[in-house]
Amino acid sequence: MTATATIPRLRQKYLDEVRAQIMEAHSISNIHAAPGLEKVVVSMGVGEARENKAVLDAAAADMTRITGQMAQLTKAKHSVSNFKLREGMPIGCRVTLRGPRMWEFLDRLISVTIPRIKDFRGLKRQGFDGRGNFSFGLSDQSVFAEIDLDRIKHQQGMNITVVMSSKTDAIALDLLERLGMPFRKPDAEA
Repeated sequence: MTATATIPRLRQKYLDEVRAQIMEAHSISNIHAAPGLEKVVVSMGVGEARENKAVLDAAAADMTRITGQMAQLTKAKHSVSNFKLREGMPIGCRVTLRGPRMWEFLDRLISVTIPRIKDFRGLKRQGFDGRGNFSFGLSDQSVFAEIDLDRIKHQQGMNITVVMSSKTDAIALDLLERLGMPFRKPDAEA
């Protein structure tokens, strides 16, 4: 019995339409030089974990539910006495998504999660780092459909970074817009 692998919907859109449009718009002749997505990193910093480890466990369980991949605990790299933080203490969690899981997560993020954000006017375009990677934050994990609102004890924000193979921010912005990422209009940025 063989299992047939289905291509995620957003990846299929990228292969069928977006890649060719990007190559034409930016005069890229080699298909292997076309920009694409490499990985998506989702991270949560849980400052309350110093006093209450259950908060970190709940955040890691929520992140595992949201991404479909086990969350990895992150530990403090330095001791900071003002924050009662010791080196090696668990203070957050993260997940690095690649391949089909990355495409599925990004598809759910664009088509289901972001439209659920209250008073959403678009993502800011300033989230690019100069090398074609885009980062943004969500203030609450309850916008994800996978989270049961009755079981949330602590509101927890998260950071999402989309790492792309493009070398410039302009090409990366064009790629994400063509994939459906809802950015603010340039005149509404102020």
